[in-house]
Amino acid sequence: MIETLGERSIAVPQGVEVQLEGGRVKVNGPKGSLSEDLSHLPVNFELTKGQLVVSPRWPTKRSIAKAGTAAAHVKNMIQGVTEGYTYKLKITYAHFPVTVKAFDKEGKVLIENFVGEKTPRVARIVGDAKVKVSGEDILVQGTRLEDVSQTASNIESATKIKEKDQRVFLDGIYIYEKSRGI
Repeated sequence: MIETLGERSIAVPQGVEVQLEGGRVKVNGPKGSLSEDLSHLPVNFELTKGQLVVSPRWPTKRSIAKAGTAAAHVKNMIQGVTEGYTYKLKITYAHFPVTVKAFDKEGKVLIENFVGEKTPRVARIVGDAKVKVSGEDILVQGTRLEDVSQTASNIESATKIKEKDQRVFLDGIYIYEKSRGI
């Protein structure tokens, strides 16, 4: 096999199945299945024994970068169906105790009594991410990295205090650990 400029090779582990349908990539593994449409990127996919090769259609600087983007997405999908992703958030407050309730079925997280506010703040749960609240910690877990990270970011953004000094008013919910595995 001749290696072209900008070609990326991804090892497919045992127990993971990768299917290609045009520009659509589907990955099946022990934790579930993920699919993503990458047909808008100018890349070619080639599946050989235990390897997925992503190569640009024409090796320009921009298309080589897009091949790297496509390879990173497929690696994240393989990582998600084998191990999954976990983000840990910490609830911090100075005076008013904050109550957090997660409603996975409704797709939202309620943050009550934040800085003494009467109305609860709401953060949206994206995709298949699962949110668990235990004491001062919040766990956001799932197989798709984009869903897990966006859900954690939505929770963190919902508690942002505006028009006050961030060094003094430290109340909020903050991401403190990102890890692989559920």
